[in-house]
Amino acid sequence: MRYLEKIQAFLPLGYIYLIILGLLKETILFYPLGINILKYSSLTDILISPVSDMISNPILILMVLSVVLLFFLIQVLFIKYSHTNLVQKILKSYRMNQDLDKRQLRKALIPVFVILVGFELLALFVGLGIGQGVKIKKRLDTQTLKQNYTLTNSSGETAQIYLIDINSIYYFYVKKGEKQIKIAPVGSIGHLEVINKN
Repeated sequence: MRYLEKIQAFLPLGYIYLIILGLLKETILFYPLGINILKYSSLTDILISPVSDMISNPILILMVLSVVLLFFLIQVLFIKYSHTNLVQKILKSYRMNQDLDKRQLRKALIPVFVILVGFELLALFVGLGIGQGVKIKKRLDTQTLKQNYTLTNSSGETAQIYLIDINSIYYFYVKKGEKQIKIAPVGSIGHLEVINKN
């Protein structure tokens, strides 16, 4: 019961962290494109952004899971070999008490484990935002964006587009042969047809 209470106490921090991840990733992605995404996003869009990125990209899920498992394995090894000179030196360098028993050491390492995972996720999403933003900007400038959808607007007109992103309020896309990014309200779009998944 106390364990559940501790988890509930940390849930608001988890939500705040998700919001920060979403803000950073979306802002960094759209910055090279000259769009202040915060003007076009709801809090829900920002909160869901990191989760939707992970779910929609299996490689990203594998990367996150592999790093979390790696950190967990390191923690297990630290506890198992806590009596060795190497682990004792590492614990001393981080000003941790080397005389802790294995159960106390496990409790002491949990915050370190959580912080490492948090930094890993932060680095991953910031890197993802920078990479995607720069890549789209470069392809936009050189007119090498491959159209990935056929868009039909609410009046029935169709156009081939490269869809940059979509949130609950707006579509962000570039029409074939153009360099200007269009920002269209969701209600103005009739439907989308996939023409290129790459």
